[in-house]
Amino acid sequence: MTPRSWRQGPIAAPLPDTPSPIRLGLGANWRQFTLLVVVNAFVGAMVGLERTVVPLIAQADFGLVSKTVVLSFLVSFGIVKALANLFAGELADRIGRKPLLVAGWLAGLPVPLLIIWAPSWGWIVFANVLLGVNQGLCWSTTVIMKIDLVGPGRRGLAMGLNEFAGYVAVSLSALLTGYLAAAHGLRPAPFYPGIAFAMVGLLLSVFVVHDTHGHARAEARQRGSEQSRPGFARVFLLTSWRDRALFAASQAGMVNNLNDGMVWGLIPVFLAARGVTLDRIGVVTATYPLVWGIGQLATGALSDRWGRKWMIASGMWVQAVGITAFVVGRSFSSWMVGATLLGIGTALVYPTLLAAVSDVAHPDWRASAVGIYRLWRDSGYAIGAIAAGLLADAFTIPFAITAIAAMTFVSGVVVAGVMYETLPAFRRSRLSSERGTGSGTSRGSRSPRSPWMP
Repeated sequence: MTPRSWRQGPIAAPLPDTPSPIRLGLGANWRQFTLLVVVNAFVGAMVGLERTVVPLIAQADFGLVSKTVVLSFLVSFGIVKALANLFAGELADRIGRKPLLVAGWLAGLPVPLLIIWAPSWGWIVFANVLLGVNQGLCWSTTVIMKIDLVGPGRRGLAMGLNEFAGYVAVSLSALLTGYLAAAHGLRPAPFYPGIAFAMVGLLLSVFVVHDTHGHARAEARQRGSEQSRPGFARVFLLTSWRDRALFAASQAGMVNNLNDGMVWGLIPVFLAARGVTLDRIGVVTATYPLVWGIGQLATGALSDRWGRKWMIASGMWVQAVGITAFVVGRSFSSWMVGATLLGIGTALVYPTLLAAVSDVAHPDWRASAVGIYRLWRDSGYAIGAIAAGLLADAFTIPFAITAIAAMTFVSGVVVAGVMYETLPAFRRSRLSSERGTGSGTSRGSRSPRSPWMP
């Protein structure tokens, strides 16, 4: 007889190991979304380290006079970041999001140390090559992952929160480095916080962030699309030229960062030449991204209600007015007004452009489209640095600033004349109206419909 203690009770059949279904939306994914907001704040803080101090190091520590040479660090940053965006978008669709995020942080770890120890300007330029890799991979990936998580309904809000975190961190980091430079000199103290930013960002990305590639696949299944994924060359052409909304967004993004590169590289030198102290230069350079960052909390969500096109066009025009205020102003308060207007204009544009690209692109190739858009957008840093440097050397810094303001205004005119509204609700309403009146929606019409739109 089997002892009682040896007898087996009824054994429940093991449940199959089925993962919980993927759900889209901010409410369903708020923990990972919040974590990605925090990670992107550290990404922004890394670039904020340079906003106030690095252009001044060129003159004070290395004796550089040519504005074109001074802005060479932005050329290297812009080119590398633009290419990193391109590869990030394509690779995110192929291998997933998280590996790229981790790789970006690994590239960013040496940046503050290289600037602290730099014996020549070439070291600063190389540090910005690595910073471009860091920003291109990390910022692109956090953008793509947030778009994955929230689904089609709240893209503007998602991009507003993402850019809010990144650019408020840029502002606070620029303000911190300005005060550290005023108290302790241009090096090394202003760059010590960067070591902590890179370490914390890397640790969060390795141990806490989860990949979101499955969310993009889930959205594609929900759309019920039978399309095959187009080749990269076709996506590149659609995003760069063939689709009018994507073309308008790409050129506006490029001009936006063209003027941002000019502000980053020339405004500290411009203000220093007028006798403004380091701490006050830090306040001006921090005000612009602070207003930009906070404003995106509202503008991203408003673009989900009001539409994308006219927020982008008006934002470019407000930027042009803000840039002009730096030239016509003669006091600290007038320069603060210019920084504030520039921040407001950029807040109207930045998250709305990303949301517009995401509206048009299909989930199967959306990451690639975002990467291509960000390629054009961040190439603006290099183009702006070269153009501003050459114009400042050939003429004057005020002339260079005015020329960039004019280019920004023209970019808004291009958006107003070329772009069609991409917000899905607006687009469906317009198409229904056109069908009801017998109007066509051919490619030559005023609001063409991309063959890849949902």
